[in-house]
Amino acid sequence: MMQYRRFGRTELPMPIFSCGGMRYQYKWQDVPQNQIPPNNQQNLENTIRRSLECGINHIETARGYGTSEMQLGEILPKLPREKLIVQTKVSPSADPQEFQSKLQQSLEFLQLEYIDLLGIHGINTLEILHNSIRPGGCLDVARKFQIQGQVRFIGFSTHGPTDVIVKTIETNQFDYVNLHWYYINQNNWPAIEAANHFDMGVFIISPSDKGGKLYQPPQKLVDLCYPLSPMVFNDLFCLSHPQVHTLSLGASQPTDFDEHLKTIELLDRADEILPSILARLEQEAIAQLGENWFQTWDIGLPSVEETPGNINIPVILWLRNLAIAYDMLEYSKMRYNLLGNGSHWFPGANAEQLEKYDLTKCLANSPHAEKIPDILQDTHKLLGGKSVERLSKS
Repeated sequence: MMQYRRFGRTELPMPIFSCGGMRYQYKWQDVPQNQIPPNNQQNLENTIRRSLECGINHIETARGYGTSEMQLGEILPKLPREKLIVQTKVSPSADPQEFQSKLQQSLEFLQLEYIDLLGIHGINTLEILHNSIRPGGCLDVARKFQIQGQVRFIGFSTHGPTDVIVKTIETNQFDYVNLHWYYINQNNWPAIEAANHFDMGVFIISPSDKGGKLYQPPQKLVDLCYPLSPMVFNDLFCLSHPQVHTLSLGASQPTDFDEHLKTIELLDRADEILPSILARLEQEAIAQLGENWFQTWDIGLPSVEETPGNINIPVILWLRNLAIAYDMLEYSKMRYNLLGNGSHWFPGANAEQLEKYDLTKCLANSPHAEKIPDILQDTHKLLGGKSVERLSKS
């Protein structure tokens, strides 16, 4: 039986799982409707119907997800509108007219009189925040659609650093936030607390994919999370915090909901189930990394902007920790080789060009300053490989 949580000031009863729409579409680029294979469209429609059967009535997509909106527009208008919560997201632009035309395209593709939630997609830097909220900017455009009744609530999505997310929340201009937060990356907790302070809805992006490729977990992680699967453990960890309202499930087929649904009956027992698993995970990380490194590795690390060559030291060390502690090698390689190709969605460079730069000054505040350059070099040998592009660019 699905559970629902109040989605902040929107007052929407949000299912604790949402049906994310970036994995079942035909292509990452717009194509004419008649080029979409019938079997692909049928799979998408079957996935949506299965989602609704499970009580997951929040359907979430974006203008940047290729044919997703167009394909959803073939089924959503046939469903009882009052039972749906539909969200799409549109990337902001320095030119608000460009944002307006993309939003208009989204609405036309979805074939709905209104959408419940509009996210300004990717407020990842202070410059993008400025372009979004300045007078006459993208937020003002979104407000016009809201006044016309085509948009009910306006939020934002972000892959940005915590301080940018908090600044965006503190403008008090948004009703909800889509952000990253899960067991292996809890950096954004201050942003979740800020969102709760401003009574915003909190939507967790990609807890099973960006949260560790948990649909293909290494055996070590499976053993450490027993008796739960890593996916159910992570769901339960996230949802044991009432400040979190919903987790996005990027379903690619109707059966992709099944494992997640096992979490629901465990929610009332999270306090008795989670502590032993959390303790095992911490103990193993300490055993593999050393207690001093485990407790202090992230202290005093420079930001990408403060680092020669824009090397993303915090992310590189974090990925190394995951690979060594939990055998999360495939996940760490995927994310590591995205560095340099992720723009503001996953900023900074990997350590390939490390030998060109002197990191002494930028590491001055780290207790591990002397050994970090060697660790970065070793990490590149461990994780380096073929560069990876963001899904929407592939």
